[in-house]
Amino acid sequence: MSEETLQTPKQEAAGEKFWYVVHTQTGYEDKVKDKILTQIKVRNFADRVFNVLVPTENVLEVKQNKKTLRKRKFFPGYILVEMILTSESYWFIRNIIGVTGFLGDPVPVPLPEEEIAGIVELTTSTEGKPKHAIQFSHGEQVRITEGPFKHFIGVIEEVNETKNKLKVMVTVFDRATPVEVDYLQVEKIN
Repeated sequence: MSEETLQTPKQEAAGEKFWYVVHTQTGYEDKVKDKILTQIKVRNFADRVFNVLVPTENVLEVKQNKKTLRKRKFFPGYILVEMILTSESYWFIRNIIGVTGFLGDPVPVPLPEEEIAGIVELTTSTEGKPKHAIQFSHGEQVRITEGPFKHFIGVIEEVNETKNKLKVMVTVFDRATPVEVDYLQVEKIN
């Protein structure tokens, strides 16, 4: 593949760096990122490959009544690479173990700047308070797992995502009673 066949119309000015989507084997995103960063140093590609990003967010999960914090990938099976696309840099990335190709192969397409800015903002904005792995919606049935209404089953009336609170209608003495609970105090009923 010649260098000309790798140039996209938007990238006619040689030497411009853009973000590209690289497809990896699912579950190997972090290993591929580490391998690319290692190979950049070993093979002196720091002037052509600048940044590697695995977009993730922190999520809170509850399993067996234990809260665990984990990272969830926004795009499983994909990583983002900021690079100057030449034949040499293309094959450098393409030959990393775990990489299956570029988005748009055989002519990789760079991500628009506003799209990459949104992805980077999404990744950095999740560093504060973690989201919950399970999302709730109005009308769903849930079981309360903590607090004074433990083991009660109710229907979600209201979801407050900013405060991670739910208003659940439970039946107490044959009367519908609204109960406000935290996301971590309920579980979905399948």
